[in-house]
Amino acid sequence: MDTQHQPLTLTPTSSCACGEHDGEGFPELDVRLIPHAIRHATIFGALDSLAVGAGLVIIANHNPLPLLAQVQQRYREGAFEVSYLTEGPEEWKVQFRREA
Repeated sequence: MDTQHQPLTLTPTSSCACGEHDGEGFPELDVRLIPHAIRHATIFGALDSLAVGAGLVIIANHNPLPLLAQVQQRYREGAFEVSYLTEGPEEWKVQFRREA
């Protein structure tokens, strides 16, 4: 076998090498910092990565109703529990928790 192209083996103890760890609660994603052209795709990527029981809080500068409508269309009913943590007028925080 070519030693330069050996398969990568991950074990249950494999982790990111950056040394950072998530704190208590759900991670926050400040979507105001993401370019508009890729904002929803970035959020969907984050939501897709969540295991059952895990969650994510997004921070936006407006009520994310268009995003919430897309979430309803994209995922089956009951996939996420969605709740507002902060409702404007300058900042909205919406929590998503993977249910199934």
